[in-house]
Amino acid sequence: MRNRVNRDRLRFIKPQEPAQVLEPPVSDDWLHEIKYDGFRTQLILDWAGARAFTRTGIDWSKRYWPVIAAAEKLPAKSFIIDGEMIAPDPDGRPNFHAMHSRMAWNAEQLAFVSFDLLHLDGEDLRAMPLVERKAKLWDLVKPADGIIQFSQHVEGNGAEFFAAVDKMGLEGMVSKRRNAPYHSGKGESWVKAKCWDVGDFELLGIKREPGKPAVALVAREGKYAGGAMINANRSIKERLWKRVQEARAKQPAGVPSAVVDDVEWVKPGITARVRYLRGESKLRHATVQDVREG
Repeated sequence: MRNRVNRDRLRFIKPQEPAQVLEPPVSDDWLHEIKYDGFRTQLILDWAGARAFTRTGIDWSKRYWPVIAAAEKLPAKSFIIDGEMIAPDPDGRPNFHAMHSRMAWNAEQLAFVSFDLLHLDGEDLRAMPLVERKAKLWDLVKPADGIIQFSQHVEGNGAEFFAAVDKMGLEGMVSKRRNAPYHSGKGESWVKAKCWDVGDFELLGIKREPGKPAVALVAREGKYAGGAMINANRSIKERLWKRVQEARAKQPAGVPSAVVDDVEWVKPGITARVRYLRGESKLRHATVQDVREG
């Protein structure tokens, strides 16, 4: 019986998830890290070797084989590391669009950014303060400048850190209470603030429901991109409503059936200037800033 128990493998732990906020916390009891645009990954090493799991616990070790090989060379008998698998560009910035091709053909060009340590050599570290877990993580992965990296952080100055992340064109930041334990799922001790982008989209139609703000349905490069609330000034709104009345059209292809009710479709020719959260596959928290012909 003892031999069987000793040979049990370490199990995947449901990851902690940051809650979305529009602005980062500013008090000094928070650590701030870059939000890496990749695939959340958990590295586990035990007596039988290393494995890599997705955020839902699927084993992707074969896809990440170079990282697995590097993990097995770290100076520990067992660990569970929380982090993000990324496809870094030459300047180090994560390129999410390159993830799938690298997993299939160039896995050695992936990198694992470690940001938390949940288990080390038989000890469960989840009750330990974050700042102490990260210190142990650094001791494990340093110099952490190759295929396994370390997520550097700053303490306090959340607004300044956010401004720097935005200026660099990164997706956003994650803030974590420095003395908090690790809890699976969402909670108040991890929050994420994403940066904003402004871009031009083709206006497809206007969705108006009683008691709700009007929403512009838009597309980019011919593909449906989502909806954006119309918060423009009165002059812009009047021009927009006039265009809707003059240029009604049929429902375009590619728009999800769940959003087509109460929509007045318009013919091509109107461009909407939209402010939206960076790094999302569909528009989120988006607002129309302006509209123009052509």
